[in-house]
Amino acid sequence: MGTSRENGSLYTAIENGIATIEFGHPASNSFVSELLDRLAKEFQKLSDQDAVNLIILKSEGDRAFCAGASFDELVAISNREEGKIFFSGFANVINAMRTCTKVIIGRVQGKAVGGGVGLISACDYCFATETAAVRLSELAVGIAPLVISPAVERKIGKAGFAELALDPTDWKNAYWAKEKGLYSQVFESMKSLDKELFFFAEKLASYNPEALSEIKKVLWEGTAHWDKLLLDRAEASGALALSPNTKKALEKFKK
Repeated sequence: MGTSRENGSLYTAIENGIATIEFGHPASNSFVSELLDRLAKEFQKLSDQDAVNLIILKSEGDRAFCAGASFDELVAISNREEGKIFFSGFANVINAMRTCTKVIIGRVQGKAVGGGVGLISACDYCFATETAAVRLSELAVGIAPLVISPAVERKIGKAGFAELALDPTDWKNAYWAKEKGLYSQVFESMKSLDKELFFFAEKLASYNPEALSEIKKVLWEGTAHWDKLLLDRAEASGALALSPNTKKALEKFKK
């Protein structure tokens, strides 16, 4: 059962060793804190299930993949503790994806902003459509993409991250993202993406789960310190969210 729509929805279906997690929210599939918490717990739960060999992460609908964290919750931050808790949402999800023993495939059908780009970066392999442009808009609202930067940098390098982070109003298209290594494959339509994803996932799920688990460890080598790093970044982001410059930028953005 999903929560009420204000808190978004999260469903998991398991078939032939493949768990498909689908998240959704009326505000362009953005994440309120409760939904991020549920998603992190879902990855942790599936990590321990023998019946699952592989996870697909997708979002509802045929438009935006994910608009990042809830704008309303960001605006409502009133002290450092609230700020740290808010930004810890994506930190906890990325760490849950990192430590999950199953390979995670992202299905990106549309645009992704901010934390949405972090989610994509934490997937182990990614299918996207031509409309799946990406943007890190944080600087434009007075904050910075600190929590997700380790995940994004791991995929596209520091130079690629700088291109995104320092140009917060510009969209980078799906082919740019593929060239940088964020996407593994790009398709003209959702129909062709889903067809290829089905074959790819079925084949991958048929391989030795222990071998897949070992590959997963190799892919994430050198990231054990992220448990602390991402929460430190969440704290720094929370402090930024309280600055007068940020409050001014958020007001302007709201209008």
